[in-house]
Amino acid sequence: MTTQEVANRYIELEKQGRWDLIQEELYSDDIVSIEPDSAAAMGMAKTVKGIDAVKAKGKAFNEGVEEMHGGYCTEPIVGGNFFSVAMGMDVTMKGAGRMKMDEICVFEVKDGKIVKEEFFF
Repeated sequence: MTTQEVANRYIELEKQGRWDLIQEELYSDDIVSIEPDSAAAMGMAKTVKGIDAVKAKGKAFNEGVEEMHGGYCTEPIVGGNFFSVAMGMDVTMKGAGRMKMDEICVFEVKDGKIVKEEFFF
């Protein structure tokens, strides 16, 4: 798939809430996921490598969610081997209360798979 096709499929699955299929279909086994420095303050790892580590990171986040009130994801902007989206959620986290989170997500695509994701918030 081209970068545009990967980006389009990502958005299609994101709108369905199918993060499991995004990871299964679109992520490379060797994916690198990078969070901002501020993520460490929330108990998240700065960088994880490999699909199993990315899935574990997502599972840990989901287990911390008490209630999801809403969210959004913009249409992708594609440039070369990269695409980005703005994403956000209104969520109540266990022990932390309700918060609104907004971020920019940048994805690198190689050989039809997402090989790197980086989040800015």
